[in-house]
Amino acid sequence: QVQLVESGGGLVQAGGSLRLTCAASGRAFTMGWFRQAPGKEREFVAGINWSGGSTGYADAVKGRFTISRDNAKNTVYLQMNSLKPEDTAVYYCVADLRPVLVTATNYQYWGRGTQVTVSS
Repeated sequence: QVQLVESGGGLVQAGGSLRLTCAASGRAFTMGWFRQAPGKEREFVAGINWSGGSTGYADAVKGRFTISRDNAKNTVYLQMNSLKPEDTAVYYCVADLRPVLVTATNYQYWGRGTQVTVSS
């Protein structure tokens, strides 16, 4: 069992930056981020494997978002730059004890989410 706690969400103007942090209660092989905007389906944002040598991103965030992790702290980060109003969503941290693909959608564990709001 792994518990995930997200932090770092908030309100930011378009073009601004935010850094999301997810603290896990234990080790997880693959970790990542999903998001869900009002009235829309949940979607994959980014994923990273244990070593950090493999990462994956949704096309909508490539070049703007960067995922990283600190295994000594069981923590994963999402640096979000050049934010757009369409990035507004609840962002969920995910983790899997299995070596799933970084772009998987069936992660075992999910956090409760943190709200990110980008104003125009």
